[in-house]
Amino acid sequence: MAKSARLGRGQRYFWLHHHQLPPGSRHDTHIVLDPPLPEGIAPVRIKAALNYLVRRHEALRTTFPIGADGLPEQRIHPPAALPVRQATVEADGTPSPAEAVRQCTQEDFDLAADWPVRACLVTAAGVPRRLVLVLNHVAFDDWSIDTFLTELAALLAGAVAGRPAQLPAVLTQPAELAAAEGAATGPAHADRTGPWREEIARLPADLFAARREPAAAPPAAGSAALTSPRLLPASRAVAARCRVWPSAVHLAAFAATAAAWTGGRRVPFWLFTSHRDGDASMDVLTCMFAPLLTAVDLADDPAFSEIVRRTADALERAKGLPGTAYDETLELLAEEGARRGAEVRVETELNFLNYAPRSCGTTRTRLVRNPEPEAWARSGSDAYFRIHEWADGVTVALRAAGSVLPADDVERFLRGYEELIVAHADEAVDRPLSEITRVLDFPAPAPAPASAPAPHGAAPATSPGAPEPAVRPAAAAALVAAVGRVNGLDTVDPTAGYVAAGGRLLRAPRVLEVLHDGGWTGLGVRDLGGVRPLAALAGRLTEV
Repeated sequence: MAKSARLGRGQRYFWLHHHQLPPGSRHDTHIVLDPPLPEGIAPVRIKAALNYLVRRHEALRTTFPIGADGLPEQRIHPPAALPVRQATVEADGTPSPAEAVRQCTQEDFDLAADWPVRACLVTAAGVPRRLVLVLNHVAFDDWSIDTFLTELAALLAGAVAGRPAQLPAVLTQPAELAAAEGAATGPAHADRTGPWREEIARLPADLFAARREPAAAPPAAGSAALTSPRLLPASRAVAARCRVWPSAVHLAAFAATAAAWTGGRRVPFWLFTSHRDGDASMDVLTCMFAPLLTAVDLADDPAFSEIVRRTADALERAKGLPGTAYDETLELLAEEGARRGAEVRVETELNFLNYAPRSCGTTRTRLVRNPEPEAWARSGSDAYFRIHEWADGVTVALRAAGSVLPADDVERFLRGYEELIVAHADEAVDRPLSEITRVLDFPAPAPAPASAPAPHGAAPATSPGAPEPAVRPAAAAALVAAVGRVNGLDTVDPTAGYVAAGGRLLRAPRVLEVLHDGGWTGLGVRDLGGVRPLAALAGRLTEV
């Protein structure tokens, strides 16, 4: 019989993020693994190893449905065999290996019904040639992936050698960890959110306001990655001089480069942060990282060394604030937007990953332009910046929405970032932000249009200055009724936004389900996270 529990902090983030993404685009967040297979391994042994891991780790047999109270829960199912798709290179009328792998990697997970792991085994004459594993981030982070692969390799090697693998005991399961975290599911408490409200009150409405190009069809998104052996010693030299971690140097360089591009002087971003900070959490196979809202103040033309110190201080300050889940922070942003009468948009994500002792694979700077990230571009984000630190270099990768950073300028941004850090490896160099901006020499932004920023995480529903769709009383009544029913509200103010009216973002997917069951579509989870009044949002509903 299945058992249920609330979600942990990392699970909450990815569950909501999954529902924020439009169907057909969610595969962009899938983790695709292609582990090596030992010679002589039989298909039945591979399946047995996977089934053993399913029994061992509850995360692999957990679904994430919406409970009776409208909030998500993790539902742990009894051990069972993991379904394994099998494809052969022989022409036998079944889907080819390429098609089977494509289906396995591209199909959306139904978190309410699907386990968060898929397997596709490719064989030739019955001999395994390739095992493709597709993982959903709701159950995995980097630590969990390494644990999963290490244990799978040990089990496969043991099967070939004819000896059982010796794996350490699993001391804690995700449901137990979530209970220990005390993951909040009720309204946020003032004594816990007060410091966050003060931080959010200082955020700009939209970092990219001066660059954002309102358009019905936004320009193509850009994606590129720059790998630089020079960045490793340069970032470490700056870090040693400023007495900070190298990660702070990279985040500071991003803040300075972003300020030079946008003209903004307070740079907010979401930093992916791990919450594995104790013995009880280190062996749990689950997702334990979530984005932490951080902002760097650059208002008084600070020198780069001061930007580095401010970034390190901002990180420590954010980590020291009372813990709030991602959905709770989004609600605070929505409340601040309601107070201002305009959206407070933070749609830039940063991720620092340590890949040592692996090599970056190059001895000189190499830039790779990637195909347009079409699925990611539909997520509503402005930018996603990743820093990969290797044993002998650093890779920085940037995805950017074409409406805020044209695809052709992604390379310019990355090369400017590299030169900024490399130049400051010289202890005689410490440029103020104004000089950094001059040296980077980005093209000046066009005059900003007189329009409000887009709703949180989404493009405007209408072109700037255009009226909202006309409100239909039946649609407004259906939306108000759904919000009240799912959130347990006796009264709902249709002139307020969803959050301001008392709605919880974790319940937003259930609100949309109730609307759909009643014959209404046209809204997404991100729409409910903005400040548009419910009556105005109802104008976008259509009957089905």
